[in-house]
Amino acid sequence: MDTKTIFMAFFIINTLVSCAYPCLGQEDVDDKPLVNPAEFDTLDALSPASHEYNIYMLENLPPKYKTYLGTCADKMGLSGILECNEDVLSEILINKPVSRECCLMVVRAGKECYMEIRKFMFRLYQLKRFASQVSFKTNEVWNRCSAEVESPSSSQDHTI
Repeated sequence: MDTKTIFMAFFIINTLVSCAYPCLGQEDVDDKPLVNPAEFDTLDALSPASHEYNIYMLENLPPKYKTYLGTCADKMGLSGILECNEDVLSEILINKPVSRECCLMVVRAGKECYMEIRKFMFRLYQLKRFASQVSFKTNEVWNRCSAEVESPSSSQDHTI
């Protein structure tokens, strides 16, 4: 075999391996939080300009979309929206796992509602800078919660 054939074989094998395992040679950034956990509590601080942005954004949502979001919020229940919203954001942004109770409320709302509420949340001024980075993590939270809630070994007389 000549050098050119060996090089081509090595190149083809290397290409096939990198296509089959794209994470090889890449830093695993999925485990890094998007927000420093110490700074998480400051995310909801609003300046007058950011408050105006959120009001403008809310006022310009289509009425059907507002109704849909309201229906989704009703499916989660008041405690689901008030308590679980911050928990879900914590898991998405700082990798702090959502409780089983919160997972129950998330799954009760359904995947479509869960995803739409998340999409809406990341349109708010204080979270919009993360919007392009959270779709994978948002889906990951849903998958974990639905697996945990639907797993026979994890059910402890909880009903959805």
